[in-house]
Amino acid sequence: MASGDVAHNTGDLAAASSALPMGTVVTNSGRVSATRFPGDAPTTPPFSRDELIALDDALKESSEVARVRFSVFIGDLGTDAVSDAKAILGKAPEPYNGALIAVSPNTKDVVVVSGKDVADRVNDRVAQLGVSAAITSIRQGNLIDGLVAALHVMATAAAAS
Repeated sequence: MASGDVAHNTGDLAAASSALPMGTVVTNSGRVSATRFPGDAPTTPPFSRDELIALDDALKESSEVARVRFSVFIGDLGTDAVSDAKAILGKAPEPYNGALIAVSPNTKDVVVVSGKDVADRVNDRVAQLGVSAAITSIRQGNLIDGLVAALHVMATAAAAS
């Protein structure tokens, strides 16, 4: 479900970066990249390097094609998945110009929310196209493939709007 309710402005990238934990940065494209120190337990999902590169490439390409700052969240969304997804998008760089695909693996929720400046292009129809593109791969246990498919379909549809 898309929504145009998110309208927070986080300011420039430097201000957004200063609020991040050590070892985490906002890249020039607006993506948040994090690392861990040797010996620390992994805090990222158990995806292969190639899967993470494919997702990163899809986020970059989709954002450029649609002129929308796409983000992906994988994790628990709680009992109100849409509200939680909106809150997550609100913390992203340029949330008013962004769209978030949030997947809650335990509850099997897939939620799409968008910022107010792109809500007319990343609307309910585009969100449904993205979820439909993702769902088959996700059901087969290929979460990254599903997200990549959703990003490509949503970017193409948003760019055409």
